[in-house]
Amino acid sequence: MEAERRADAKIKFEENLYKYLTVNVIIAIICFVFLKSFWLLFFVMFFWGIGVLDDFFKAYPFKNIVDPNYRERKINEELSKMGD
Repeated sequence: MEAERRADAKIKFEENLYKYLTVNVIIAIICFVFLKSFWLLFFVMFFWGIGVLDDFFKAYPFKNIVDPNYRERKINEELSKMGD
């Protein structure tokens, strides 16, 4: 179940990121051609960007970094890489 939840969170983040980039490119073109100012683009980028950032932290949590065994795991990862 945890794997499914993490996979769903990553899929949601990727979909939201692609939509965010696509819509912001379209708004940038509209702002450049018709409005001659970018206030609308910055407004959308900022507020939608908060949501994208929230999805990112849900999909890729940093709880592993604050884990007390983090250093030991990283040392073991490096040792296994060196052994290959």
